[in-house]
Amino acid sequence: MPALTLELAGTRNDALGHALSPRHVGRSGHGVEVAQLDGLDIGRQLAGDRLAHRRLSGAAGAGDQQQHLFIFAAAATDLRHGPHATRSVRDVQTVFDAQVDRDLVEHALAASTFGSMWLDIPRPAYPQATGSIICDLLVVGGGYTGLWTALHAAQRDPDRRIVLIEANRIGWAASGRNGGFVDASLTHGVENGKARWPNEIDVLEAMGRENLDGMQADIGSLGLDAEWQRTGMLSVATEPHQVDWLADAAAHGEGQLLDLREIRDEVHSPTYLAGLYNPDTCAIVHPAKLAFELARACQEAGVHIYEHTNAQHLASAGVALRIHSDEATFTCRNAVLATNVFPSLLRRNRLYTVPVYDYVLATEPLTDAQLGRIGWRRRQGIADSANQFHYYRLTMDNRIVWGGYDAVYHFGRKVNDRYEDRAAAYRRLAAHFFITFPALEDVRFTHRWAGAIDTNTRFCAHWGVARDGRVAYVNGFTGLGVAAARFAADVCLDLLENESTARTELEMVRSRPLPFPPEPLASIGIQATRWSLDRADHSAGRRNILLRMLDALGLGFDS
Repeated sequence: MPALTLELAGTRNDALGHALSPRHVGRSGHGVEVAQLDGLDIGRQLAGDRLAHRRLSGAAGAGDQQQHLFIFAAAATDLRHGPHATRSVRDVQTVFDAQVDRDLVEHALAASTFGSMWLDIPRPAYPQATGSIICDLLVVGGGYTGLWTALHAAQRDPDRRIVLIEANRIGWAASGRNGGFVDASLTHGVENGKARWPNEIDVLEAMGRENLDGMQADIGSLGLDAEWQRTGMLSVATEPHQVDWLADAAAHGEGQLLDLREIRDEVHSPTYLAGLYNPDTCAIVHPAKLAFELARACQEAGVHIYEHTNAQHLASAGVALRIHSDEATFTCRNAVLATNVFPSLLRRNRLYTVPVYDYVLATEPLTDAQLGRIGWRRRQGIADSANQFHYYRLTMDNRIVWGGYDAVYHFGRKVNDRYEDRAAAYRRLAAHFFITFPALEDVRFTHRWAGAIDTNTRFCAHWGVARDGRVAYVNGFTGLGVAAARFAADVCLDLLENESTARTELEMVRSRPLPFPPEPLASIGIQATRWSLDRADHSAGRRNILLRMLDALGLGFDS
């Protein structure tokens, strides 16, 4: 089986925290989308179905297997009429299909450094764990979810001995690479929540706003220097059919609709046709500083933090748990697994998420004159509205962080550094930047980077317990986890305490998503879905039979 690169688009640890496109809030349907085809050999893929069927039967329940095969059949049918059909998906042009001078793009990227701009600052170092360590609670994972879990556990019981371990560095993965959008939604948008949990969507929305307010309060009371700005969110339409989506969202109370004149007065881009502004449901933050400051608060609360400590094996030993790393053995009463996109210590969880790579650029700091050319006085986070969408925001020193559109799934669901420095993705992002802001053609990019998102089939977090309730875990934030990680941490602690709380009684918490099938079915399904969504973008948003089927089943792939 040859290695496949399957193109998705959108934005994306905890999801890389990005803007929530109005396709998630103003209409049903979810996206895995494509920027280009990388040569799928359909015949060879379809020939693997018998092997995939055998693997699947051992990996999922009968109901899951039936749905996977149903989707596989539809995906295969759609692909046979898809990339090799005579009609091109590019027949209907979008604004981002416009030609951009290649020399402008190459010159703008020429001096860029590979690596997250957010992580390009001093940060504290923590020791590697060695020997035998005993604790009450072990938290595995040093991103937002693990840090909030350790901090809130210490606040609940200051006498509890809490240890947090991280395989690399605190905040090095998605928590230090995301766009810094802190969205209130726990369900990846109200429409997704309504479709899945219609009877509790009002409660979920209220809990999401309460969690965002609580996060702001924690940052203030703990004195966390995370560059928190409660700027709100601006969703923009760049195609005529997207104007109707924003109008529909506004009619359902999801923001203030801005017409063409109003949106271009707000932010000066010739691509904007309308906007939807919500001042209350989103903040922006320096994501790496948030992680580093949470670690500081954890230490001050008595949490012991170890870096370069890779948990490799989880075993039960009577009433205790033992977790082994290369140089240490941890004996604990309880554990929280907050590893997100990385392989779980619980093998049964490994089919529930797939890694999707998101790509980001950052500009040099804009001068006052350059910023004046585009307005943006209220400094909102911004996202456009297609299935293949961009997210962007200003930093405190007036850089523009610009990400999204391409996201890439690699055959075999591996997380690997070599997937990150992808020249085609950065060139495409740069071209789209200049289409959006032609007045900034003198601006250069200083940083380019990528990160993996933990995507599941319901597009938002799922929880569970194991080992007689002594282990709790959460995964699947699907690109919208900067705020949701705090809520998820509290759910994990509630589950370990075996308490019935408003959080643990949620159907969202008590249910699990359908797992992804093993390869090659996962790749075929993703390939068909992302091609279909690119086709929808080039067909005024019209969705084909595969997308309509996925909508009806509440399934899909997103970033």
